[in-house]
Amino acid sequence: MATWDWQVFCKNTIDGEVVERCFGSNGDITYLDWLLSAWGWTLSVALLALVVALVVGSLIGILRTAPSRWLSGFGNAWTELFRNIPLLVQIFLWYHVVPSIIAPLKDVPPFVLVVLGLGFFTSARVSEQVKAGIESIPRGQRYAGLAMGLTLAQTYRYVLLPRAFRIVIPPLTSESMNIIKNSSVAFAVSIAELTQFAMQAQEETSRGIEIYLAVTGLYFISAFAINRIALVIERKSQVPGMLGAR
Repeated sequence: MATWDWQVFCKNTIDGEVVERCFGSNGDITYLDWLLSAWGWTLSVALLALVVALVVGSLIGILRTAPSRWLSGFGNAWTELFRNIPLLVQIFLWYHVVPSIIAPLKDVPPFVLVVLGLGFFTSARVSEQVKAGIESIPRGQRYAGLAMGLTLAQTYRYVLLPRAFRIVIPPLTSESMNIIKNSSVAFAVSIAELTQFAMQAQEETSRGIEIYLAVTGLYFISAFAINRIALVIERKSQVPGMLGAR
């Protein structure tokens, strides 16, 4: 039976010697330092990509319900494009292909390209949720807003979107949790996040059980925290008297 050695995280990444208190000093780095740094990169990629996904996905979802055939067509094309290409392929396209086509992107750090790639990929899924939320509202409410003299934009802003976003909070919670897990593709372009840490640290220490259990735990904690935060937002945003309100 294999024995576990959790002291691996207290070892110096250079000479493999155990460091007191598990944190490096004088420029030395332990595997615990590296793990926490990788967790920070994972959260940075995921949270920034989530912001991109929510902003872009909400806009695309709104366009897909617009009466203009051109606007809805653009929104549908965006959604189909980004959701039908594997995420890893999109990351490689953003890293290797897009900068060769758009010259200014050659100087953009890989971190930003990964955030854009993951954000746009997730925006296609967010747009589906927003579109479904808007279409779940009876059409009479849109007509009522227009009949009261509101413009189409005002009808969306004051009548449709406040209810639609309340409806789609639960599915958006799932997308927010997924983006934490999908951020692992950043390892493919050498972003020092959790998955890359796990692969390299396991090769250097041969302690795969401890390394992968720690990384799995941090992924779980991150996704679970987002789930709890979203649950609080869902409870606070529910309209009293609506079905399911608490």
